[in-house]
Amino acid sequence: MSARAESVTVEAGTFDMPIWLPESGSGPGMLLIQEIWGVGPYIVEVAEELAALGYVVAAPDLFWRVEPNYVGTHDEEGLKQAIEVSSRFEVETGVADLAAAVDHLAGLPEVSAGVGALGFCLGGTMAYLLAARTTLGAVVSFYGSGVPDSLNLLPDIDCPVQFHFGGSDPYIPREQVALVEQAVSGLPNVEIHVQEDGGHAFHNRLAPMFHQPEPAARAWALTEAFLAKNLPV
Repeated sequence: MSARAESVTVEAGTFDMPIWLPESGSGPGMLLIQEIWGVGPYIVEVAEELAALGYVVAAPDLFWRVEPNYVGTHDEEGLKQAIEVSSRFEVETGVADLAAAVDHLAGLPEVSAGVGALGFCLGGTMAYLLAARTTLGAVVSFYGSGVPDSLNLLPDIDCPVQFHFGGSDPYIPREQVALVEQAVSGLPNVEIHVQEDGGHAFHNRLAPMFHQPEPAARAWALTEAFLAKNLPV
């Protein structure tokens, strides 16, 4: 596995987007969309895991317009700061930046077979919104708090989508998750998995206040199977 620095240019400027390559040197593209803590050690670990599966992974700096290359700490003070930084983030502009990132990733010589997107928390919402705007091979959305309020976009999404939620998430009430379950019921391209014992950000192994190993392991196994089926390497 190898990694390199890349950047994406849009009308307002340029933002960083590191790239991780699989051992094979090529494969499908995977846009990895950060949480509110930025492209930090946790996102790097996930990128390396996805690259080990055979994907060419790109993790764009979503906050470049408000706090370039911001990386927050996984503690109470870091959470407060990350919430403040994310409060200055404009979602619609961010979706446009991600669409440009998809185009850049798809154009890399190492990307051989389509591009998918996977996001956590804020990134889970952004991956979903991105799927309604651009063509993707597959999307995985982990506990996106903006999903329940944007269910009207489901008809605009043609690619396979996998949603993950925690059934005990204090930031996304269970009744909101139930709305997603109802909305996707019967849709052939969408599946949803709720870890009833999972809270928010349960997959983030570098956030002691959130990480829950068992729900995380179950959800990641489902993710790998979904990607292997819908965006095979």
